[in-house]
Amino acid sequence: MSETAVKQGHPKGLWVLFGTEMWERFNFYGMRALLTLFLVNSLMMKEADASLIYGGFLGLCYLTPLLGGFIADRFFGNRNCIMLGGMMMAVGQLLLFASASVFSTNLSLATTLMWSALGIIIFGNGFFKPNISSMVGSLYPKQEKTKLDTAFTIFYMGINIGAFLGQFICPFVGDVKDSGGIRDIHAFKWGFLAAALAMLIGTAVFYFLKNKYVVTPEGKPIGGMPSGHETGDYEEGESQKAHFTPMSLGLAVLAFLGLFAAFHFLTEGDNVVKTIIYPIIYASGITLAGLILSDKTLTKIETQRIWVIYIVSFFVIFFWAAFEQAGSSLTFIADNQTDRNFFGWNMPPSMVQIFNGLFVVMFAVPFSMLWDKLRANNSEPTSPFKQAMGLMLIAISYFIIAHNVKDLGNNGLLAIYWLILLYLIQTFGELCLSPIGLSLVGKLAPKRFASLAYGVFFISNAAGYALSGTLGSILPATGDKFKKAEELGINLQDVLDKKIVPTEAQLKLLSDNQISAENPVFAGFEIHNLYEFFMVFVVLCGIASIILFLITPILKKMMHGVK
Repeated sequence: MSETAVKQGHPKGLWVLFGTEMWERFNFYGMRALLTLFLVNSLMMKEADASLIYGGFLGLCYLTPLLGGFIADRFFGNRNCIMLGGMMMAVGQLLLFASASVFSTNLSLATTLMWSALGIIIFGNGFFKPNISSMVGSLYPKQEKTKLDTAFTIFYMGINIGAFLGQFICPFVGDVKDSGGIRDIHAFKWGFLAAALAMLIGTAVFYFLKNKYVVTPEGKPIGGMPSGHETGDYEEGESQKAHFTPMSLGLAVLAFLGLFAAFHFLTEGDNVVKTIIYPIIYASGITLAGLILSDKTLTKIETQRIWVIYIVSFFVIFFWAAFEQAGSSLTFIADNQTDRNFFGWNMPPSMVQIFNGLFVVMFAVPFSMLWDKLRANNSEPTSPFKQAMGLMLIAISYFIIAHNVKDLGNNGLLAIYWLILLYLIQTFGELCLSPIGLSLVGKLAPKRFASLAYGVFFISNAAGYALSGTLGSILPATGDKFKKAEELGINLQDVLDKKIVPTEAQLKLLSDNQISAENPVFAGFEIHNLYEFFMVFVVLCGIASIILFLITPILKKMMHGVK
């Protein structure tokens, strides 16, 4: 590779992958914005159950990349898996469209269609996500790996342009209220249809442009069928194939079963998502981490670098658990206890989270330029330090909003600009953490793990999303619940404070209207109000950030020169 080639800009293939991912994220985030509101308003589920389903769905979407990465590496290749995943997600969205079309006449069929749709989207995402991320890393030879932070930040901007478009268009057509504030529960289907069309466009973009632009500097296709004897851009002395013994694979299966049983029996309640899906996610993450470390071809340096990925991934769990309240608890708060007047326009509650995507689009390039400038001055922070900054920022965002809901009471409304400020600060945290994490895997993981290494990193996202579902389900009663209970002749605050004991008839009335007669509990603490709810995230992310800051010097040594 000549010095001139190394100094060139980013390859055109990056922009093809940018566009493909943009439309796929339109599809995913557009659907995500509507999902919990659809479950509650059309399929008549409780908010806590909708939050658990939301967390389980997102968690599995970031667990199945392990399978998609493995199949791509061993059998189908990146390109074919991206095409397969894109088509599956489009089919899933069309099934959601069907569910939202029939729920009023056949609720049972609509619920079945919803579960089928989520399952197909989960597996489609598993084929799509790790392979497109892996192809971004493959565009750059080892002489240009220093460009990966910038490349993934640009790629991340594509993700968030898509998220912005999806979170604007899908709620605009799918989350519709009349002048009296009454929601048209039949409109959700149009949002799901828009998401399906976006996925079809993204798949077509990749299909028609991949052969021309998604290639190496020498013009060879990236992400084709695995040959089993590639001579790629490996480090000197680096093994080109992983080696797992039958014993290590057998122990991994036993470890998974044991961990699943442990998490299952430690989980309270009878919700299937919480007691089955979440334990699968947690057990899979720990099992795979151990399995990869059992690879007999790993050198000492490779092992330490993989441990850095694992350690950082653990702390990232707490970031995503807090960040992904956007589609569950924060959406319910936006719907039920927020003044959504935005320059004279009453914004749909599912659209409020659009500000995250908008801010990423605005600030991704400045952050990329900041990292480049710091790198040029030899003062760029290490990746773990950046991620600790991200955790601290999300803790600060929740600390601010916690103090602004402290005195709202049951009837007060939160001004929308406080949610906008929360999303702004969280966006800064996201830009310090998420694209940097993707880049970290590209720089630290042995090349022979390729897509699977990205699948491993997504386990932390999966666990974080599962935890987000658990945390979202402890959202206490918001303003609309107190108003509805009052209409039923019940003082909900006195019921929650145990000043009065509701009758059986009153309990049934509350249950029929999706209102809990008890405050939620987390880690043995009763959550009485929104202030206490938000402070849970302040404590979790704040402690995680401080610990990660403190161990950053150790992680820097374990990275062996990689920044």
